[in-house]
Amino acid sequence: MFVRCLRVLVPLLFVLGLLVLPAAPASAHASLLGSVPAPGSIIGTSPSEIVVTFSEGVTPVSGRVQVLDPEGERISGTARAEGSVLRIPVRKAGQPLGTYLVSYRVISADSHPVGGALTFSVGAPSARPPVPAAADGEHRSVALANPVTRFLGYAGLTLAVGPALFLALLWPRTRSRTGAIRMVYAGLGLIGVATLGSLWTQAPASTGAPLWDVAPAELGEVVASPYGLAHLARLAVLGLLAGLLPPLLRGAAGRPRGLAVIGLAVAGTVTWPLTGHAAAAPLTAAIVASDVVHIAAMSVWLGGLVTLTVFLLRRTHPRVLGVLLPHWSRWAALSVVWLVAGGAVQSVVQVGSIGALWENNYGRLVLAKVAILAAVLAVAAYARSLVNRRQVPEGGAGRIRATVGLEVLATAVILGLSAVLVQVNPARSATVDQGAVREDGVSQTLTGPLFTLQFNIFPVDVGDNNTIHTFLYTPAGAPQPAVEWSVSSKLLDQDIEPITAPLLPLIPRHHAVGAISFPLAGTYEVSFTARISDIDRATVKTTVTVPAGTARR
Repeated sequence: MFVRCLRVLVPLLFVLGLLVLPAAPASAHASLLGSVPAPGSIIGTSPSEIVVTFSEGVTPVSGRVQVLDPEGERISGTARAEGSVLRIPVRKAGQPLGTYLVSYRVISADSHPVGGALTFSVGAPSARPPVPAAADGEHRSVALANPVTRFLGYAGLTLAVGPALFLALLWPRTRSRTGAIRMVYAGLGLIGVATLGSLWTQAPASTGAPLWDVAPAELGEVVASPYGLAHLARLAVLGLLAGLLPPLLRGAAGRPRGLAVIGLAVAGTVTWPLTGHAAAAPLTAAIVASDVVHIAAMSVWLGGLVTLTVFLLRRTHPRVLGVLLPHWSRWAALSVVWLVAGGAVQSVVQVGSIGALWENNYGRLVLAKVAILAAVLAVAAYARSLVNRRQVPEGGAGRIRATVGLEVLATAVILGLSAVLVQVNPARSATVDQGAVREDGVSQTLTGPLFTLQFNIFPVDVGDNNTIHTFLYTPAGAPQPAVEWSVSSKLLDQDIEPITAPLLPLIPRHHAVGAISFPLAGTYEVSFTARISDIDRATVKTTVTVPAGTARR
């Protein structure tokens, strides 16, 4: 019996491992939509608070949200989140003029860590903006461990649910229950190991540290978070199930105990979508419910196939199989209906559009699952034609074993794709990501005989939709008011006249704003002219390269 289990489970684990281990680190699931001050902006005075807005709710990681002043000193207090808005209090910097860096690491509503940074300037950009003390990326060890723990949890569900249902309702009296009971408890143990692994992995995922670098305080934060509480609830359900299951697995449980086990099993299954994409999706209740149905149906179907393959299709009398298999066939058909229904609801919400099915990695993985499922259903239809008889002949039993083996391997692939899908940004987020803030533009400091000029051009695209900010300072670094400003741009290596435009002075008078046009891609000579008195005027020049691409209108 043990050898037969290994013959089925080892290939199953191998196929799933091939799917899970190469998985790339998850994309950011909460996108930066904006901030006050705006990314890349230049403001006149130091703010007392930084407000950062994301596309979904976030939780700041303790100690990983900071604001650095132009001298590289940390000036931020404790960040707090209000839904999708992150508020960071800051004190006034000792040297307020220059570029500030906001570095953040937060946990998005779907439990995925998101790190990033943005800059803004007070007065004018610094020649050397500050940099964060450490990178906020995800360590490779964590990127590999996350999908593995997800897979182990799904595999545990499969090994626990299928055999348990057979033992409770369909197990032949002439066959020993020992091996199947052991598999149920092995599945429960695997879920427990995966749950503890997920709790551990979330801590270094939150901080960007390696898998082995976890401090007790960091682990405590994870346990106290909604993600951690959901996993603790799962462990509690596992403990209760372990105590209630023995009579049921022996086929001696009454209706009240059976209903209690079903209720606990559903409650435990709910913890999976509450720690994934469903928690941040539109129509959260509907998506959580469909995810529970999807996971439960897959566990019943694949778990039942594993039970048949390992324990029942061999050495069971054909007459017994003739009674058992039609019942299982109806179970399997019902599971497939609910599996497809739950998956369809999730796909409609998470994919968002037909085009996203082939334009986005999430959509392509969904298509792969659908294609494999279609092939599995074709095999299952053939197997159903064999079992819908009052008695299964010897040759039919052999064909059934072959088709069930194919179903197990194919559904194992589907299960592996599901583990990978949890790590991939849903296709519905593609539109949000396209609108996410990205810092573009050019900032430089130019020195002339009468003044120093600092400027920022955003976004440096072909067309006339480029905003320019300029700041003027004396050679000693004090603000220098100007009477008149202008800027001109000339495309080098082309016989095209320069384009000159005035700049609008603002208060304080050393700041001006305007627009600059780049009609074609290429390298431009950009000249700034400022008159600081009736007779004092100077021009400073630089070059700016405009990349080819679609103009932003």
